[in-house]
Amino acid sequence: MRGKHIVLIEDEPNIAEAISFILSREGVRVTHSASGAGALALLQTAHPDVLVLDLMLPDRSGLEILAELRAVPALAALPVLMLTARGQHRDREAAERAGASAFLAKPFANADLLAAVRGLARGGA
Repeated sequence: MRGKHIVLIEDEPNIAEAISFILSREGVRVTHSASGAGALALLQTAHPDVLVLDLMLPDRSGLEILAELRAVPALAALPVLMLTARGQHRDREAAERAGASAFLAKPFANADLLAAVRGLARGGA
């Protein structure tokens, strides 16, 4: 994954730090935002290979961000890994309906995160 660029939108500092560390060890450049506000503007300027998006953010839901993202032609095909602390079936279904490429419930194993991001960065799920 060396040379890939990931945008991470996650409000929990410890989780954001852990994900950034795990991915950066693989040679991935990580751009982090703790807020959903301005997410589309960030994505349009950052041009990431993958978006890792928290479902529950304090200012906007990840589902709202994802729906907006899918409506922008330049971002519509961006692979999105949705993260949530609520791994219930209905959350997974809502994320899939909104256009998430993959879904990972917290807490997650480092290997699962890496496998999901690798798959998305290669163009798969």
